Amino acid sequence: MKKLLAGFMAFMMMAWYATPALASGTKIMDVSKDYWARPEIVDVVSNNIMTVDDSGNFYPEDTVTRVEFVKALLKVLSNDNLNVNIKNIFTDVSASNPDYSDILRSQQLGLVYGYPDRTFKPDQVMLRAETQSVISHITKDGSADVSVLNYFEDAAEVPAWAKRVYAKSLAYGIYVNYPNAKELRPMDPLTRAEAAVLLAKLRDKIGLVKEEYVGPDLEKVIAIEHLNIKKNAPNHSVKITNKRSIVLSGNVLEVAFSDRFKSEAAAEGDVVKFTNPQDICTDEGTLLIPANSIFSGKVLEIRKQRWFNKNARVYIQLTEICMPDGKTVDLNAKPFYRDYALKEGPWMTAGKIALYTVGLGAVGTGAGVGFAFIPDPAKIGTGVAIGAPIGAGVGLITGLVTPGLKYHAKQGEQIYVILCDDASIVK
Repeated sequence: MKKLLAGFMAFMMMAWYATPALASGTKIMDVSKDYWARPEIVDVVSNNIMTVDDSGNFYPEDTVTRVEFVKALLKVLSNDNLNVNIKNIFTDVSASNPDYSDILRSQQLGLVYGYPDRTFKPDQVMLRAETQSVISHITKDGSADVSVLNYFEDAAEVPAWAKRVYAKSLAYGIYVNYPNAKELRPMDPLTRAEAAVLLAKLRDKIGLVKEEYVGPDLEKVIAIEHLNIKKNAPNHSVKITNKRSIVLSGNVLEVAFSDRFKSEAAAEGDVVKFTNPQDICTDEGTLLIPANSIFSGKVLEIRKQRWFNKNARVYIQLTEICMPDGKTVDLNAKPFYRDYALKEGPWMTAGKIALYTVGLGAVGTGAGVGFAFIPDPAKIGTGVAIGAPIGAGVGLITGLVTPGLKYHAKQGEQIYVILCDDASIVK
């Protein structure tokens, strides 16, 4: 039964996290939760690779121009601030163009080239095959069998110059084939949603990009490590990069109350502090959070105990970690319990009911003895036999219908909390 409940709770937690949140807090108004490319659109918007307008619209079905793709690609490669040291060779791009520097950066890096007539055509719409050509050009060389194209119903529509391009992109998994998985549609204009998918995939596989195209400050994933503090946690992965450790949402941490806590003495908005008596490290040995760090949070809500043995519930959100060296980490974590609530467990409730049962059972026994003894001292045994079960029964009923328990936690008492967002720990 315990395993069943644990599995159900983990499933519910995973379902709750299935809807990604934007790190920036920006809402995408025109992309529904079930839109086919929503995860990738959220990814590129959250990381400022592509943007929404002032109304929060992304326009996923709109096409992408050459300059729009260049600007987004430069951000993926962390070269959007590259110093330009080449002359402008394009007759259709002037210094007054707001994208002038990005177009020259693209030319300097060799990302998206101009045309033989010395034009760049910044506003020309990108075709899907052209986009794949750029991605193939900047990724590391590898063998690719063009026969893989035969799987697709429109393989004949892939231009001769793009066959190896597509074979390589397919091998690396950086391509898009929606809505028909068996169609590449190479000569179709690229939509913003499709661009988001390709850029998100490229960003996720940045290690495949040739070094000459990658900016010196680009964050790179070094390893994926694991955190197994709680076996039924929805996530156990920690992303280790050259700049930080990212404890992914769904991971569970164990923390301890810094001070004694009583629900009847607390109120909404109160600050609550926790600590970690021991270092929190990945299974592979990477130190994430040093011992004796302070986890700060606040009380969101307190529901008092109610009749019929309903225990008090305390809702807390942890918002920050302050490490011993003074470094802080933004946090969004809640107790890893049903409904994210802290409350007394079933054993404490059972103890309360047992106390009522035994206590009133003793009272009943005494009353039975007294009533039996007064008229006839020889009937003490009968008094016990009658009084004990009646008292115990009354005690059991009383224990079940009275208000539940308040929530109390001792200083140092440990609880589990689950990350609702990724926690970024800068090195």
